[in-house]
Amino acid sequence: MPAVRPAREERTTTETRITVTVELDGTGTHDVDTPLPFLTHMVEQIARHGSFDFGIRAEGDVDIDGHHTTEDLGFVLGRAFASALGDKAGIHRYGWATLPMDEARATCTVDLSGRPYFVWEVPMPKAKLGTWDTELAEVFFEAFARGCGCNLHMVLHAGQNLHHITEICFKAFAKALRAACALDARAAGIPSTKGSL
Repeated sequence: MPAVRPAREERTTTETRITVTVELDGTGTHDVDTPLPFLTHMVEQIARHGSFDFGIRAEGDVDIDGHHTTEDLGFVLGRAFASALGDKAGIHRYGWATLPMDEARATCTVDLSGRPYFVWEVPMPKAKLGTWDTELAEVFFEAFARGCGCNLHMVLHAGQNLHHITEICFKAFAKALRAACALDARAAGIPSTKGSL
């Protein structure tokens, strides 16, 4: 019988209202509603290419800009993953993926270590993708790393089209995160010599 590792997390502030449900061992089913269509599209990529099931409702002060909504969604999604992973017994812990999208190519590496650390080597000019600022990709991933308590490194190797660059970062993240969260049939207990993560 397949594993079931669900979680639900919420966050309400004067700036945002976020509700996230995740199932780590899903099929990529997603119901994502944010006030920023490009952000919605990117979060759907995580579900689809990571085979995670998502139910997400996000509201925020996008009349100001998309920063608060993007950051809080990344943070709450990270917390939901941490909750679903529990003590992390039996997981692979590490995951990595290098993926192309036309002229763009990016690598994402993940360590579900319990320690938040973020590296962003993705040079992009400040611009808009629809109503969403390109610089918010970095904000989203940093917030996820903080909420999940993971090491997350993103490196861009090639790319010119900003849509392609951003989307391949999200897809590489999905594949790396899926690999890190996956259960390892050969692993016994916590994947650390310290005995805890």
